[in-house]
Amino acid sequence: MAYAYDDTNIFARILRGEIPNKTVLETEHTLAFHDIGPQAPVHVLVIPKGPYVNFDHFAAEASAEEIADFTRAAGEVCRMMKAAPGEGGQGYRTISNAGAHGVQEVPHYHLHVLGGRVLGSMLKRAD
Repeated sequence: MAYAYDDTNIFARILRGEIPNKTVLETEHTLAFHDIGPQAPVHVLVIPKGPYVNFDHFAAEASAEEIADFTRAAGEVCRMMKAAPGEGGQGYRTISNAGAHGVQEVPHYHLHVLGGRVLGSMLKRAD
């Protein structure tokens, strides 16, 4: 089943300039900005400018140029936020939520880049 993109979501509105953001990095195909409710000292959202609902939608339908630009922009954000271990940082976590079980809140593909402190275990074990 194909994904239907809702162009009224908050990230689409940010991309159209209807809602302000604190931009970290902008490229031809990608926008990165500070999360308004940060969960760590570093919490940046990286979004493609194209209308993709989640990661698998992006991976299946984005052009090679969009995918390369997004991936390189996310890596640059890690370096810019001084979180990349190869650049002297202490590390980071990237998270992308999809669908109801993934607790996706905004139906536009986005990658959370978190760092600046020890982030703890990734998931609690379900018994």
